[in-house]
Amino acid sequence: MERALLVTINLRPEKDSWEVEDAVSELQELVSACGVQPLENIIVFCDRPTPNFLIGRGKVEEIGLLAQELEVDTIILSHDLSGTQQRNLEEAWGKKTIDRTQLILGIFARRAKSPEGKMQVELAQLEYLLPRLVGKGIILSRQGGGLGTSGPGEKKLEIDRRRVRERIDKFKDDLKGVAAHRFLIRKKRRDDDIPLVVLVGYTSAGKSTLLNALAQARQVVSGSLFITLDPKAQNLKLPNGEQIVISDTVGFLRNLPHNLIEAFKATLEEVTGADLLIHVLDASSAQVYERHKAVLKVLKELRAEEKPIITALNKIDLLDDQAWLANLSKDFINSVPISAKLSQNLDVLLKAIQGNFPEKMMELDILIPHRRMDLVDLFYRQGKVVRIKYLQKGIKIKVNISKILYHKLLQNKEIENNC
Repeated sequence: MERALLVTINLRPEKDSWEVEDAVSELQELVSACGVQPLENIIVFCDRPTPNFLIGRGKVEEIGLLAQELEVDTIILSHDLSGTQQRNLEEAWGKKTIDRTQLILGIFARRAKSPEGKMQVELAQLEYLLPRLVGKGIILSRQGGGLGTSGPGEKKLEIDRRRVRERIDKFKDDLKGVAAHRFLIRKKRRDDDIPLVVLVGYTSAGKSTLLNALAQARQVVSGSLFITLDPKAQNLKLPNGEQIVISDTVGFLRNLPHNLIEAFKATLEEVTGADLLIHVLDASSAQVYERHKAVLKVLKELRAEEKPIITALNKIDLLDDQAWLANLSKDFINSVPISAKLSQNLDVLLKAIQGNFPEKMMELDILIPHRRMDLVDLFYRQGKVVRIKYLQKGIKIKVNISKILYHKLLQNKEIENNC
């Protein structure tokens, strides 16, 4: 297992409500998700970031000595580095040096399973790499190898840049095809007037657990970060019989790297096309308010902050202080306290979701012929049967159905005469 020294950097001038301890904890979680063994986590306070090393030269030397003493393989920083800073630190420490974005990209690369997910991750990695190719000519020329390799000159560097740009363009074109396919799916859903509800939230908030509890989605669940890179959409029937589609999304994170958002836009377009967002918030987290702000920031970047939102205050089974929950319910308007793990209060959440689409349903009281048992089956599948009676002259049924389904039924002459 790779051994790492973690360096949490606190840039004091930054206006950030996250405490240093929270940043330390987050870095440890990210490292654990990568399967790396953290040996020690040190905090560096930095008043004035330097262009060469980000941190002061004295701290650079101190960290280098500690890394040698601990015999670590990698030094991981909680802050993003420029290409120059990363190169200088690697030379000073003689150790592989990774910043926060590289760490997150590493997790995404481990989690991606579908071809689409792998494309999105590699696109993000290449876009991260491109501006950092300067100064890496020696490494890249060694990778080339073989006859005709002339060394790390500018010509070689330009070839590498061109190859990276070509691959970026290819992935972007391929992902346009993915976006076009998703657009057709959304168009068909809109034509059928089926609402789309999308689960959003900070990573590990419990979105996949909630999707499984509501729609038996069988999505993989874990306490680790960024488990869901390939969102799943499921059909769900609301208490009044209305059919909706519910989908989860990749977990958000504080200061989620911009190139990750760009690379995953084909997937995150589900958010912009949603009729309703369910913000799943871990009510048991000490950083609940900060995580709420972090999610809203990503939604703003996606231009989805004006969407109707229900806040699902999840993991209430982990709370001992009910006053804390009362305060959260007061602070987050249109919120529903739930436990996705224990399926607690999910009926309340479903009714809250239903309340956003009341005009789409209507009540129908009709008589249908005995030979049309297929319609009875249809009503049970796509509506909510309130009452049914089998009479000699036919089947008397009272049902809640969508207006779209009602208009389709009107095209059937046998049904029209009984409406």
